[in-house]
Amino acid sequence: MASYVALLYSIVLGEGRRVMMADLRAMAAGLGLGHPETVVATGNLVFDADDTPIATLEQQLEAAFVARFGKRVDIILRGAWAWHRLAAGNPFREAAAADGSLVHVRVMRERLTDKELDRLAPYASGGEQMRVVDGDLWIHFAGQRPSEGRMLGQLSARRGGIGTVRNWNTVVKIAAMLEARGQAAEP
Repeated sequence: MASYVALLYSIVLGEGRRVMMADLRAMAAGLGLGHPETVVATGNLVFDADDTPIATLEQQLEAAFVARFGKRVDIILRGAWAWHRLAAGNPFREAAAADGSLVHVRVMRERLTDKELDRLAPYASGGEQMRVVDGDLWIHFAGQRPSEGRMLGQLSARRGGIGTVRNWNTVVKIAAMLEARGQAAEP
């Protein structure tokens, strides 16, 4: 059995309706996924499964989500070792140590290239810094809260491909959960 991280693009089902994490865990258990746990109430799921291709698990989870909640949501998966590699690749470690809520990563289904930085550059304000590491987009929202700038509005599937944003604090919590499951940083 291997551990996987599933990140939901959105847990909003409609006006005033959100996915409850207990329901998300129950959905995963219903698929036969082992030991489903959620990390903070924003659509982060860690579970165990037989060694399965990521795309297959994504499709299974997305179909189950539609069946259970009546809405299609992109779900991006990473294996445990890939999650540890993502965390190790943080190019803004010093800033993250000072305030993890100001460092975010957009975890992508398809790898980004540095061309994405050119597209996003006009939306950077307040000293925001960006890097693409292993196909994921890292952003340091230096000097302002992420919601105060124009960058977050550009991080949609329509504009930049399927992905979802998590802050450094969440990345670290997920990594700790994987470590507690005995999932090492290398395969």
